[in-house]
Amino acid sequence: MLEKFFQLKENNTTIGREVTAGLTTFFAMSYIIFVNPQILSLTGMPTQAVFLATVLSTAVGTLILALYANVPYAQAPGMGLNAFFTYTVVFALGFSWQEALFMVFLTGVVGILITVTSIRKKIIHAIPESLQHAIGGGIGVFIAYIGLKNAQLLEFTSEGQDIISVNNEPYTAGSEITGPINTVVTGGGIIPDMGSLANPYALLAIIGLIIMVVLMIAKVKGAILIGIVATTIIGIPMGVTDLSGLSNPANTFMSAFSDLGVTFGAAFGSQGLGSLVADPSRYALILITVFAFTLTDVFDTIGTFIGTGRKSGIFTLEDEKAMDQGKGLNTKMEKALLADTVATATGAIFGTSPVTTFVESAAGIGAGGRTGLTSLTTATMFLLTAFIAPVMSVVPGAATAPALIVVGILMLSAFAEIDWNNLEEAVPAFFASLFMGFSYSISYGIAAGFLFYIITKAVKGKARVVHPVLWATTALFIVNFIVMGML
Repeated sequence: MLEKFFQLKENNTTIGREVTAGLTTFFAMSYIIFVNPQILSLTGMPTQAVFLATVLSTAVGTLILALYANVPYAQAPGMGLNAFFTYTVVFALGFSWQEALFMVFLTGVVGILITVTSIRKKIIHAIPESLQHAIGGGIGVFIAYIGLKNAQLLEFTSEGQDIISVNNEPYTAGSEITGPINTVVTGGGIIPDMGSLANPYALLAIIGLIIMVVLMIAKVKGAILIGIVATTIIGIPMGVTDLSGLSNPANTFMSAFSDLGVTFGAAFGSQGLGSLVADPSRYALILITVFAFTLTDVFDTIGTFIGTGRKSGIFTLEDEKAMDQGKGLNTKMEKALLADTVATATGAIFGTSPVTTFVESAAGIGAGGRTGLTSLTTATMFLLTAFIAPVMSVVPGAATAPALIVVGILMLSAFAEIDWNNLEEAVPAFFASLFMGFSYSISYGIAAGFLFYIITKAVKGKARVVHPVLWATTALFIVNFIVMGML
């Protein structure tokens, strides 16, 4: 049954390989069920409620990818989008978390509309092939950077005079800080350095990386997952793997289910939709916020699909061309694009920030995942975490970070398809790929690539070859950056 439903033979894969890939993706991105509640709870939302909302929205989006689109991706509330929700929408702009949730719901609705009306696929068609390869390599840079950072193999030093704000409040060098520090924004002068090898966490990550590289070179099946498990075990005597969370796993679900009543449907209550409608002076700001949410969500997902799909063969150039044939959602790409929009709207109802396709899906794809059975496995694991979250918390970031670094290595081969001797290709590709990693955003990387693609073509007198959708999309990015700079 699984063989036929997921077309395993046609995709040259097996049940075992798909399940292994799904587990690999799960472990690579499972941190979101712990990190997302930490960030959103700063707004006053109940931590356990956000935990369960995160699990449910992740399961919804990932199951759509599995059962409807039959692709090996996973979705969850996006990092960056949750920070924007908390620090910009709630803290800086002054909206309540209930109001912010309703704007997230609107973001999902807008996403559904631009997907079913084919706007999204027109954007994909407008992206030149060279930039598509750059996005693939850029995601490799991005995901490897995430891995290095999560492994604590990088550390950054900022001088006091370069710090702009602490906890979203202006900071002056030498000022005393009282209370816990949640965020620090610096304007420059950041000095990167290698993390301390005396740190057991970083040392364990290096051991895990060596294990995975050796297994990958030896072509051991399930190398990444084996590496995660082995590193977790090695971390026990090193004091990095914490087993204390194994007690009373059932309590987490019961408390989370009880708290979910606070956030479920809050977006449509008097403190959410009711409050927004009652204040016309904020309508323009609401539209700007929804626009910012939507633009980031749309291009994060498009970038991930193009970058990893072209490299692995999941989404081929022929698939992209097939999107023009017929009406409705006919191809895997179109069906997959619908998933994060539905999940975003669903997540807002439960109580979480926008859902997007996780770049960590590349870990499962790197482990051989090619069909929706990979996603089904990942979604099932996330649903199980609602009951056994403490068990999942045993796996340290030092065990999953090496997996991201290894996948980053695999994805960099996309750069080989770019003609680096041709500046018309090299300049946009450079900015698209490097900005992804250094700005910590797929959508910002795409924006930089689009902008410099237009500039290079205009300078060469080839402005007419730039697709109109690319012009319009780049203009929207510029407007977004200007508006966000004014907030």
